[in-house]
Amino acid sequence: MEISADFLRRLAQAAAEQTLPRFRQFGDVSNKLSGGFDPVTEADREAEQAIRAMIRTEYPGHGILGEEFGSEQAESEHVWVIDPIDGTRSFISGIPLWGTLIGLTRNGDAVAGMMAQPFIGELFHAVGGEAWYEGPGGTRRLSTRKTLSLADATLCTTTPSLFAGARRGAYDRLETAVRLPRYGTDCYAYAMLAAGHIDLVVEVGLQSYDIVALIPIIEAAGGMITSWDGGPAEAGGEIVAAATPELHEAAMDILHAPAPAAAAG
Repeated sequence: MEISADFLRRLAQAAAEQTLPRFRQFGDVSNKLSGGFDPVTEADREAEQAIRAMIRTEYPGHGILGEEFGSEQAESEHVWVIDPIDGTRSFISGIPLWGTLIGLTRNGDAVAGMMAQPFIGELFHAVGGEAWYEGPGGTRRLSTRKTLSLADATLCTTTPSLFAGARRGAYDRLETAVRLPRYGTDCYAYAMLAAGHIDLVVEVGLQSYDIVALIPIIEAAGGMITSWDGGPAEAGGEIVAAATPELHEAAMDILHAPAPAAAAG
């Protein structure tokens, strides 16, 4: 069974009908996290409901996992993984670096995915082993840059403050090794990697709905994405995405290198 790009476009449109009218409208923001800040808006909830309704109609035997409403039919061979607004902090700040993420897994492996940014009017999707961009720049096949050296690489992460303990030291060493670091781009960074504009994304603390949709896009564009231990990225957690296998290996070497010994006082 193969999902069509047209169905992904229709899902993106259904989500946009809920998110765009609420973007930059100063709507209510709720906090899902006691002792911290994990925002959720009416746009998040309504967009996910719209996506779920379309999937139930088109593929009633498929499971669904979404950030806002949890899982249904989780034992199914095919499970859709949804983040209606990845980058809610950007959304509530009026910054258009958020996106709707919709991915499909088969027996746990990500096989199709989409990132839609309706305010900018961009769609990044992968089905059948091909990744495509549709937007103001026209339609084109996605392809990563062929960057091999960290010294030539642009690196994105949400914020270095998410890295704790030894992980922060490892991240800092990697950032020092690259040409240009950038922060706060959420799912848009992965799309820019697939499109050939940046070279590395390194993050921690992701959920499956933050990453599943992006895995097929990056891989079909020629990139490599794994967990920090080199395993599959579908479960989220600590993620390393790179434009080339060689750059991925170079980043992993630094992330797993022993921390420098402290200088004697």
